[in-house]
Amino acid sequence: METGAILSWTLVSECPVPADVQHLLTQREQPVAAYRTFRDVAIFTNLRLIVRDAQGMSGKKVEIYSLAYSRIDMWSSENAGSLDWNSELELWTRAGHIKVKLNKGIDVRRLDGLIAHMVLNSR
Repeated sequence: METGAILSWTLVSECPVPADVQHLLTQREQPVAAYRTFRDVAIFTNLRLIVRDAQGMSGKKVEIYSLAYSRIDMWSSENAGSLDWNSELELWTRAGHIKVKLNKGIDVRRLDGLIAHMVLNSR
């Protein structure tokens, strides 16, 4: 099994769902939580994880990543320890391995529960 992450993001803090994300959502899709990344935002909806990734010096070039929960085969969560300040979520998907680092203050167990609920109810 490949263990190197093909994608990696760091969630910095929880934030309100940005208004300009609404055009990305389907009719039956509702945002559940949003988190700032270093340059943009990750949105957990009832159907998928959306990461909006601004690129380049100006940030005008934007790449959108969309991961349907039904494509997640396995996940793990690791809470922060006494010497390690960050928590992590790892997602193994049919497309590859995704690592999500969580800054101090983000509740890894809340996200673990959210992913568990969404993945297990999407099958």
